[in-house]
Amino acid sequence: MAQDIKPIIVKRIKKTAAGHHGGAWKIAYADFVTAMMAFFLLMWLLGSTTKGDLQGIADYFKTPLKVAMAGGSGAGASNSILDGGGKDLTRKDGQVKNSDTKDQEKKINIKSAKAELARLEMDALKLLKARIQEAIDSNENLKKYKNQLLLDLTSDGLRIQIVDDQNRPMFAVSKAELQPYAKDILHEIGHMLNGVPNKISLSGHTDALPYPNGEKSYSNWELSSDRANASRRELVLGGMDETKIMRVVGLSSAILFDKQDPFNPINRRISIIVMNKKAEDDASKDGASVDVPSEDEVDKVTDALDKK
Repeated sequence: MAQDIKPIIVKRIKKTAAGHHGGAWKIAYADFVTAMMAFFLLMWLLGSTTKGDLQGIADYFKTPLKVAMAGGSGAGASNSILDGGGKDLTRKDGQVKNSDTKDQEKKINIKSAKAELARLEMDALKLLKARIQEAIDSNENLKKYKNQLLLDLTSDGLRIQIVDDQNRPMFAVSKAELQPYAKDILHEIGHMLNGVPNKISLSGHTDALPYPNGEKSYSNWELSSDRANASRRELVLGGMDETKIMRVVGLSSAILFDKQDPFNPINRRISIIVMNKKAEDDASKDGASVDVPSEDEVDKVTDALDKK
């Protein structure tokens, strides 16, 4: 009897993992993170690139062959694959402009140089003051009038004042004629001042006593101006270069030495200032014109302020 042959059955079990236990989502997430990193990197590059470079990049991708052959600005320049990667002093947007730092350093250097120049100039004026005081002490002609020679340092420079004394006036009464000893003082001072490069300012002063019969035709204003010019002539006769004189003015009794007593003889004086550089610059700009805005410009500014 023939045996029955049973067929062989092969069971193939296909295992299917649950979605949340598999690794496919990790690959998708990694792709997403990579894309986000690339996006933010692109945003950072665009934010740190100047307008000129962005325009060059745009031009390059619009017409790459034309830009490469004919040249262009920014990243599309024909002489460089990527212009703007180095130090660009014309950068206006994006990262810090190198020229800003250099401008600040330049301003600081100029300020420091001006301060150093002012210090050296002040030292020179102090030395001049000491020299004049020494000359007064050693000169018999000047030593007698030491109390009438006042020296001090002001914001405009070294000031030398020759003041009147009750019993020893510099000028004849109500006149611009210098006494002989006053001429000697001015000659000595003129000789010393010729050795310094600074410009000279000269002013005449009177006391508050009204000039006799000079209300209109001749007053203390004219008298102080005439005395200042008489002193200028004596300084030049003493050897001082006339081109050193930058200003000669008569101030009447407008600036009193003794404010408590306007009639004090010490108010009658000649003031000589050895000017520093700032005072020279201010004097040379005296009366300089300024730009005054038009009515339309003023209205525009006013409207802009009202809107704020």
